[in-house]
Amino acid sequence: MPSNPDPKKMVIAIDGPAGAGKSTIARLAARKLDVLYIDTGAMYRALTLKAIRLGMNCQDEPALSELMRNTRIELRNNHDGSIRVLLDDEDVSLAIRKPEVARYVSDVSKAAGVRKEMLGLQRGMGLKAPCVLDGRDIGTVVFPDADRKFFLDADFKERAMRRYKELKEKGEEIVLKEVEADLKNRDTIDSTRECAPLKKADDAIYVDTTHMTIEEVVEYILKYIGAQEHKSTS
Repeated sequence: MPSNPDPKKMVIAIDGPAGAGKSTIARLAARKLDVLYIDTGAMYRALTLKAIRLGMNCQDEPALSELMRNTRIELRNNHDGSIRVLLDDEDVSLAIRKPEVARYVSDVSKAAGVRKEMLGLQRGMGLKAPCVLDGRDIGTVVFPDADRKFFLDADFKERAMRRYKELKEKGEEIVLKEVEADLKNRDTIDSTRECAPLKKADDAIYVDTTHMTIEEVVEYILKYIGAQEHKSTS
């Protein structure tokens, strides 16, 4: 295990496919460490929401790149560990979690111009304070020199069921087969796109969360980075 840097100064990268639990894990780990949480997926979802509202073709890369250059996206951490997502000063924290946004976010996020703009924004956020970031390319592109890197994964059926339960709890009318189809499509786009595809960084710790609870994954991450003393923070 590498030497332990000061958790209050480090950058922790958490990558993985949809439904692996990375957003929940990253948010809780950041809260335990009392550091900034940066949900990069929420940033892509915010842009996707704007594109949908404008009736744009979510595969029109030049138009999406131009849209990104004229869009303000901010993340604000709440005291309870959750985040507020602001799109051009509008709180879209709930709107970006709708199934329609999830359906198109991979198409939007594969645009090279969009990723270039997001990269600068995400690095700017991450360099301001110690943080935990989650996404698809944090450990490979956004912060390749991150102090700690983790790649969370889970069996496809388990990831689909998690996403299904999450949507049902939010009152969405959806069937499991639809969730599986959307997830499979997102996996394909995310892992095969030319710009910053989803992949495990060579020096990332692989964590199969299929049979692990959220608490167990968080504890594993905290233990690995040598931050057990922070696990009761807040």
